[in-house]
Amino acid sequence: MRRRSPARNLVEYAAARLVLGSLAVLPPSPAARLARVYAGLLDRALPRLRKVALRNLAMALPELTAKERERLADGVYDSIARLLAAFAHFPRIDGRNVSQWIRYDGYEHFEKALERGRGVLFATAHLGNWELSAFAHALMSAPMHVMVRPLDNPWIDRLVERRRTLSGNHLIEKKDFARGILKALRDNQAVGILIDQNASPDNGVFVDFFGIPACATAGFARIAARSGAAVIPGFALWSEAERRYVLKFYPPLEMTGDAQRDTQALQSRLEQVIRQYPDQWLWIHRRWKTRPPGEPPLYEQV
Repeated sequence: MRRRSPARNLVEYAAARLVLGSLAVLPPSPAARLARVYAGLLDRALPRLRKVALRNLAMALPELTAKERERLADGVYDSIARLLAAFAHFPRIDGRNVSQWIRYDGYEHFEKALERGRGVLFATAHLGNWELSAFAHALMSAPMHVMVRPLDNPWIDRLVERRRTLSGNHLIEKKDFARGILKALRDNQAVGILIDQNASPDNGVFVDFFGIPACATAGFARIAARSGAAVIPGFALWSEAERRYVLKFYPPLEMTGDAQRDTQALQSRLEQVIRQYPDQWLWIHRRWKTRPPGEPPLYEQV
């Protein structure tokens, strides 16, 4: 990987501080409107992201018209804007006002899982507001552990890390994920892991995702089998009717110990939820980048 220049890191950091600072000084509704402006600028500045989104949508949801795919792509940027506005307000969100931003649905699944005494693995994704879900859960229930990958820009990484831990959560870096996760589970604590990212062939397995072979990490399934932890799919999904998020916990998924089969079960459940909230998933990610041996790349033209 090419070494990043200090100048680039500084410019990106300054831009991030400007965006977050300008959103933080505004009440939630005006902040959301300004965040949509920023998301629109991102869309225009990096047109390749929309191209990836449209390519993904054409492959995953071929029944949609071109106009419908464009509308869903617009929704992705609206979702990013809502995430930015909430993230900027993290320093002001606490136990007294968190209910204005989010509420639970299916919390009983988490309570029953804790009664088993073997910890809880939250299977989540870049769907809705993944930053707020963990942040708010710490305020509404108890701090949890979140597996993270350090960002390329170390200054922005420190900025994001500080905000992620404001509500008491603990971060587990990907390079030390197994030991950190297993320790938390032994203490009957909760761990959140993103399961929707493209994986490399050396640490993933191919599963069906929207009818297309997708390489997904098998590490989640293996840790679940080793620990015996309850596996709960959970996502912070935007409710337009309520004008706030709903942190929805789905019934636990039974793990068989077969990494291939269990990873497929996780991805199938994720697909079901994405189909219900297609404009809230991060379609701009090259989810199908890794191909089975002998198959051509899917993103040559984007």
